Amino acid sequence: MNSKDGVVKTPVVLPESGVPVDVDFDYAELLARYDEERDARLARPTSRSKGADAHDEEALRTWDPYAPRIDREGVDLDLDVVVLGGGFGGITAGKWLKEQGIDNFRIVEQASDFGGTWYWNRYPGAQCDVQSYLYLPYLEESGYMPTKKYVGGKEIFEHAQRLGRLFDIYPNALFQTVVTDVRWDESHNAWVIATDRGDTIRAKFVIRANGPFSKPQYPTVPGIDDFKGKIIHTSRWDYQYTGGDQDLPLDKLRDKRVALIGTGATGIQVAPRLADAAEQVFVVQRTPALVAERNNAPTDPDWVATLTPGWQSQMHENFTDQLSGLVHVEDLVQDVWTQIYRALPGHDLVDVEVSSLPEKDQIHLSILSDLKIVNAVRERVDRTVSNPETAEALKPWFGVVCKRPGFHDEYLPIFNKESVTLINARQGLDRITENGFVANGVEHEVDCLIFATGFETGPHTVGSYGYEILGRDGRNLREHFAGGLKTLHGFFSRDFPNLIELGLSQNAFNVHYTYMLDRKARHATRMIKHALDADIVSFEPTHEAESEWGEVVRLAGESHAAYQATCTPGYYNGQGNVTQGIFREIYQAPDRDYWGLIEEWWENGEFTGLELNKNG
Repeated sequence: MNSKDGVVKTPVVLPESGVPVDVDFDYAELLARYDEERDARLARPTSRSKGADAHDEEALRTWDPYAPRIDREGVDLDLDVVVLGGGFGGITAGKWLKEQGIDNFRIVEQASDFGGTWYWNRYPGAQCDVQSYLYLPYLEESGYMPTKKYVGGKEIFEHAQRLGRLFDIYPNALFQTVVTDVRWDESHNAWVIATDRGDTIRAKFVIRANGPFSKPQYPTVPGIDDFKGKIIHTSRWDYQYTGGDQDLPLDKLRDKRVALIGTGATGIQVAPRLADAAEQVFVVQRTPALVAERNNAPTDPDWVATLTPGWQSQMHENFTDQLSGLVHVEDLVQDVWTQIYRALPGHDLVDVEVSSLPEKDQIHLSILSDLKIVNAVRERVDRTVSNPETAEALKPWFGVVCKRPGFHDEYLPIFNKESVTLINARQGLDRITENGFVANGVEHEVDCLIFATGFETGPHTVGSYGYEILGRDGRNLREHFAGGLKTLHGFFSRDFPNLIELGLSQNAFNVHYTYMLDRKARHATRMIKHALDADIVSFEPTHEAESEWGEVVRLAGESHAAYQATCTPGYYNGQGNVTQGIFREIYQAPDRDYWGLIEEWWENGEFTGLELNKNG
């Protein structure tokens, strides 16, 4: 027996080897608390949907508050490639197409510029949780160095524009253009794309780079259309109402009572800016966020002076290796992600080599390490928030990768301000009234409701883009995927020839999203280049190849699904239904293993599982 702070605890030993584990908590008690919190949230499942009027799906999909309308005539084009989406996936696809010598393409984007998420998410405080030296692609090629370890959304958007100029893809872009229809024309071996601008575009190949976070969503709350104040969604921020901008104070909120609905990554970033500006802020929390330190800092010029050519690629590979479980490599990144993934196997909890332990012991050790990591997060809450009741309500009770962790240095301290009130609405909002909102049976009057409620998500997002994809014989891709994705390697689908997916579709996932997109774009464009050079008019997988790859993905994801089933509801686990979680249809294997498989498939030159159809 041992004790800490007067509490007697039973020593923990691994179930098969009997190796003692160095923890100072009762793991059974913690796991029981996790189950209690999950069950409480599942008692009222989350329901998300559009509202009406100002919250209408179509209005949000087409409305751009950041740029005037571009007037142009519809175009009629015959192209080699159409890229759907102008975020970093579309940008890198354009880069690789140009590098392959393919210039007869267009990038179709509903926004007024490149940037994707970073075009729309101009809310105050926006940042990425992957450090800028990794996240901003092609820093060496562009000659740009981020101003901070974690730059703001404005700087990320500016870098997207910088890459658009660097790769000379602005002439290939159709901005402020919404795709309305994508159909395969078998007689011409081409896709026909229609848009809301009256465009008719025929393309041999389509690369879909819309991204998983493209359709803003409001929660379904009774009375949302009765509210007489201002409603803002964080992806369509209204600086005319709040004043300021992404850098300047929100000066028009000085006399305003504001409710922030949602405490995911966006809510965490917005809240401090609101707390600095508004007369009163209600932070409405359904599930506490896991908030670790960000430790942001200006870029150190002395560090920059030490960098040698190839430094960013080296950091990419180092980061990916560590998140793939290779914790014995040197940590060149040293951020919260690498800290978490290096700690998860539990090397610091035992005096033996973890890989030498039985598999059951390794799993048990990882659970104990997970509990220890989140314990440290809860201890940080106690150190930071002075009100014990508020601090207790802010503590997360779920596994460290149940939800995307939040990293922020200013979020927790705002709850020490008299002007900030935490509304711990475990079951969500009761309703919205003309003058405010009701949570836990209590009405709070506010002037403004700010929804940090994210985007429509799911195991596949083909139905969230506002258009249908119709393949051979009119087959609907949304219906084709209704029972689960059917792909080869996550890129290609039967009966949808020459359609290549860059999103989260039975392929590898990396929290370093732009790096992942760049690798996928390279693979997609070299496949197109090969087809054009070899006079291949169409390619698509066999049914057997789809089925076999689907089984590989399913088996690889079993342990991840089991973990997610223990989590409180969120978009990671489909709001408690793991079959609808965003990662359900992703290949849950180390990044280097997936891309090793793809490179081997490519280099053997047989394109196993893919039917290549030539002219004649």
